Amino acid sequence: MASTGCSSLHGRRAPNTLTSHELRSGWQRLFDGQSTSGWRGFGKAEFPAQGWEAADGWLHHKPKAGGGDLITRETFESFELAFEWRIAPGGNSGVKYFIDERRGAPVGHEYQVIDDDAHPDASHGPKRQTGALYDALPPIKAAVRKAGEINRSKIVVRGDDVEHWLNGILVVSYRIGSPELQAAKAASKFKNEARWGTRFPTPILLQDHQDEVWYRNIRIRRLLPTSPRPS
Repeated sequence: MASTGCSSLHGRRAPNTLTSHELRSGWQRLFDGQSTSGWRGFGKAEFPAQGWEAADGWLHHKPKAGGGDLITRETFESFELAFEWRIAPGGNSGVKYFIDERRGAPVGHEYQVIDDDAHPDASHGPKRQTGALYDALPPIKAAVRKAGEINRSKIVVRGDDVEHWLNGILVVSYRIGSPELQAAKAASKFKNEARWGTRFPTPILLQDHQDEVWYRNIRIRRLLPTSPRPS
């Protein structure tokens, strides 16, 4: 299903900026292209001293440089998150939500970010390919661009309804508590994770999978659980 769902966020303007219309609509930047003040390491109080950097307008993870996963200092419940990313050839990363830091491990729902052509995990099938709800629900259409190219993604959590978008195409949709999600969980690596498949306030997490990845234009707006679909 083609859509212009991301188009209002990506006009001809400088990266990591918000238009006046976006500001009026409640959007906020999670990264301004330079400062990392809105982020910290998972399980840590500060931004990692190695691995991650703000460079050339991107939040960049260097290959095999450590640092661990990043999370936002703020938490969100119903939200629309938009971001751009590119992955190095053979790379793997992900954007996670419904993360409970008290668990001590970054287990949650993951929007898969990966080189579908070259990373071994992607060879396990669509449930581990770009845009998937990792290891649970596959994208309904392949919409990813080649490694090294810029992709546009969006995660929408509106009450119990969740959507993954990739390059303007809705690729995954599911409902918290639905039989479909429960069956997907039972067949996944998360079958014994009690909070997986539930909704609660969450930080946004960028995964360090030891590979090189870049993120920019990371912005979010809070939604009411009954908010209409964004245009």
